[in-house]
Amino acid sequence: MAFAIVPIRDFMSLQSEPSTPTRAPDSSAAPTPKPKRSMSRTQKILFFATGWLIVLMPFLFWWNTWFGRHLSDQQLNEYLHDDKKPRHIQHALVQLGERMAHPDTAEKRWYPDLIRLATDPVEEVRNTDAWVMGQDTSGTGFHETLLKMLADSSPMVRGNAALSLVRFGDATGRPQIVALLQPARISAPVDGHVVDADRPGTAIHHGGLLAKLATSGSSAPTEIRSPIPGRIRSVSQPGANVVTGTEVAVVDPGTEQVWEALRALYVVGQMDDLDAIRPYERDLPDVSNDVRQQALETEKAIRARK
Repeated sequence: MAFAIVPIRDFMSLQSEPSTPTRAPDSSAAPTPKPKRSMSRTQKILFFATGWLIVLMPFLFWWNTWFGRHLSDQQLNEYLHDDKKPRHIQHALVQLGERMAHPDTAEKRWYPDLIRLATDPVEEVRNTDAWVMGQDTSGTGFHETLLKMLADSSPMVRGNAALSLVRFGDATGRPQIVALLQPARISAPVDGHVVDADRPGTAIHHGGLLAKLATSGSSAPTEIRSPIPGRIRSVSQPGANVVTGTEVAVVDPGTEQVWEALRALYVVGQMDDLDAIRPYERDLPDVSNDVRQQALETEKAIRARK
């Protein structure tokens, strides 16, 4: 055992003074903080990768769904024939429509595909296809194909086909154009009671869910969706009982749809169409200034042709 060396005078003073009892350590004193443990290399990598994915995933989703992304000729051809991914077909159609706006014989090689897609099982594909065929009135077979599309099961496809026909100088689709100005009235496909529904006044996109019906013959509810984009005027609320064929919802058409229809009627509209046009001439919150002005100009053009 090692001993400390104490000077003699200090030793003597220690002997003459009473000994001081040793105090117990103060339990209230703050403990010495432990050093913080830094993140390991693996943890840092995982943390960085997670943060990067949070930023990257929304970008990748946008990149893969944005129709403005340029496609090469090879990609456009592949997308047009990608039956497993309808959005790829839509992307290619939009790109082709933009190219057709600037005449180039190179795009004509895909015109047979446009005619083929007029009977595609996916409504969104047929709808986009009808719009694209109106971009080139010289396309072989386009006029005849659009006339057939006036009988499509979808009101949106019928409307776009009618609008494209106006570019050909053909007013055959005028009734379908007038229908674009009118609200969509949706009937119950089955008997049941409403278990869920959206609220009146809510904006809704094409195919958006309006209501769900519970039926006695199925455990899964029947979904009722909007056939057009626009705003919900009315919809049966939860608890309501409905019978097959009765009205469940009414959806007013969206601004873009109305504006395009009014522009077409400016060219092919008749006096009988004024009742459908005049509601958009009113100074109402739901009617934009552009739509109101177009409605006024359309009525003026129709009266001038009288």
